[in-house]
Amino acid sequence: MQFLKYAIIFCLVCAHSIFATETEKGGGILGDLFSVETDEAIYRKNIFAGATLFLLQGNTDEETLNILIGDVYEAEGYTFTAKVFGGYFVKNAMAVGARAGYSRTKLDIDYSILKDLADIAEHRQYVKNAFFIQPLLKNYLKVFDSKNLYFFNETSVSVEYAYGISQADDGEDLSKTRTRGWTFEFGINPGLSIMVLRNMAFETSVGLLGLSSTVMEIEENGETRSEFTYNIVNFTINLLALNFSLVTFF
Repeated sequence: MQFLKYAIIFCLVCAHSIFATETEKGGGILGDLFSVETDEAIYRKNIFAGATLFLLQGNTDEETLNILIGDVYEAEGYTFTAKVFGGYFVKNAMAVGARAGYSRTKLDIDYSILKDLADIAEHRQYVKNAFFIQPLLKNYLKVFDSKNLYFFNETSVSVEYAYGISQADDGEDLSKTRTRGWTFEFGINPGLSIMVLRNMAFETSVGLLGLSSTVMEIEENGETRSEFTYNIVNFTINLLALNFSLVTFF
């Protein structure tokens, strides 16, 4: 199973970091250029925690929206995501922790496409719920003699379970499609941490490496079922898709 490979990689990285000999100047895989002092947020035995909320909502106005292959008469929907995370500094500048979350997507759209050829008009509704948990290893790198600015790298493995239903009505037939699936991911996310208050930091990170495997089951109208698996390897950096969060240390 792909997830077993990701879990083994994550465990090896954690074991190497935790049991590696700590230098005089600090911990972490890369080691610190400056020593971590006892009053710093990333000092060993400290705890970090935080939460993030994301909401994307949209709808059309009363006018028809013309697209390249058809028209959208009415559409509304939203995507909502809530995450909580926390961790413990087992060494200077190195913490182990976890992130957990829930997301929900809902879409309601009335449209027609290829009016002059196929004349396809449908009212489609879609709802998806997903839950995930993500163990993580976080290494901070103190490259300046400052207590306010750190670089970090987050290595993580995540497991997500998602289920959803899509319903399409063309005025004559009503079809329903149910989906259920598991997604396993291994990722490396470097970033920057800026202390805005004594025990609170603003952090931003970007995905550098991502490996994912998804196993999905599809059920059509309660009659036919199919299952497929797909894998994704991502080595690209998308600077327009940054992650932002506020983190509290105590």
